[in-house]
Amino acid sequence: MKAMTNQPQSHVLVVDDDPQIRELLQEYLTENALRVSVAENGAQMSELLAAEVIDLVILDLRLAGEDGMTIARTLRDQSAIPIIMLTGVRDEADRVMGLELGADDFLTKPFSPRELLARIRTVLRRTKSTALAQAQRREIRAYRFADFELNLRTRRLRRGDNQNIDLTNGEFNLLAALLAAPEQILSRDQLLTASRVYDNEVYDRSIDIQVLRLRRKIEADPTQPRFILTERGVGYLFKSSVEILY
Repeated sequence: MKAMTNQPQSHVLVVDDDPQIRELLQEYLTENALRVSVAENGAQMSELLAAEVIDLVILDLRLAGEDGMTIARTLRDQSAIPIIMLTGVRDEADRVMGLELGADDFLTKPFSPRELLARIRTVLRRTKSTALAQAQRREIRAYRFADFELNLRTRRLRRGDNQNIDLTNGEFNLLAALLAAPEQILSRDQLLTASRVYDNEVYDRSIDIQVLRLRRKIEADPTQPRFILTERGVGYLFKSSVEILY
């Protein structure tokens, strides 16, 4: 008799003060092979997070009597659980602030449950991919390119003349992501996701600004880069062979 293996269901927590939305999402997402818990406020959310293993949180930013942004900030400070934010206001400031707080996606009400499901699956896939990459790279000590060496454990960049080059957290995360995929064109979204392998928090979400700063530190002529090349309309490519040190 052939043994059956069951894939564990991802556990989603819906935090919304509208009972109709909670009921709708609980029913729809359950029908689509997700385990769903619901909460109507931050206190209930905290209780569930303490009692259950949650894989993703769907958070309404406009909870009655509560600041969803504050709840999101607290959640992000305490864990790396993916967050999809919901809002009934088409306000770009909300979206920007939410993404800056570390939201993985953003959806404006009214929305299609089918679209939300697609976004949930995308975020969960991305999260699992990041977790796998973290496990694979845990054994890597450093990357070496040209006369530079980036140590992943000390988070330091050293040049061949034994000179240490100071990097911000964002610059380190970006360089490590580029070195992990040399000679490959990476989109800004891919770089943003890959950067999280090296840190749960992305400090500056503007990849272009980070690239400019990084070029000033590793390129002989930042205006004519030979390492980090721009692929217009697509993203960036790290143009150098990279040695992995274990």
